[in-house]
Amino acid sequence: MNLSFFDQFMSPCLMGIPLTLLSMLLPTLLLPAPNNRWVPNRLSTLQLWLLNTITKQLMAPLNKKAHKWALILTSLMTMLLMINLLGLLPYTFTPTTQLSMNMALAFPLWLATLLTGLRNQPSISLGHLLPEGTPTPLIPALILIETTSLLIRPLALGVRLTANLTAGHLLIQLISTATMALLPILPVVSTLTAMILFLLTILEIAVAMIQAYVFVLLLSLYLQENI
Repeated sequence: MNLSFFDQFMSPCLMGIPLTLLSMLLPTLLLPAPNNRWVPNRLSTLQLWLLNTITKQLMAPLNKKAHKWALILTSLMTMLLMINLLGLLPYTFTPTTQLSMNMALAFPLWLATLLTGLRNQPSISLGHLLPEGTPTPLIPALILIETTSLLIRPLALGVRLTANLTAGHLLIQLISTATMALLPILPVVSTLTAMILFLLTILEIAVAMIQAYVFVLLLSLYLQENI
């Protein structure tokens, strides 16, 4: 019984072929088809407005030098948002519940921001490892602590996204299982549990959007420190 709760986090396969890549490419169906007009329909207008809003929010705290990252950060935000929301549909698989995928997204982008800072302003980037006015006896310990906190940033990004989505999916499955089990025995309690399940589903939709935004926002803040 306990193992069945985690079956939803296994990559689905068809004839031995994993379908994770196919599920990640599904959001591309939302892209508008080529047309002679800039905005052919209302769906494209909504998509353009959403992308514009996301880009403004991400680029607001950054200077002009960091605006060249707008395409990467906006694309990452859109991909995470679509994957997280599509993963809440029944009989679907959420790739962002896999720590390996989240680390594959977090580590290269974090390393890119770090190398950008070391290339453009090496003294300022290294100066973050030692706060100003630190007593001399504490310098080795603070450098070690700051270096450790710097190196665990990509791990924190990946674990945060994985843990929040995994916990939400497990809660939904546990409450839905309890709802179906209580239906023939205690219909009133089952109805109350179903109402809780409905509210939890709304909460998970919000969590899916917030976690995608937090992931990209933290990357933009790391970029701000190095530019």
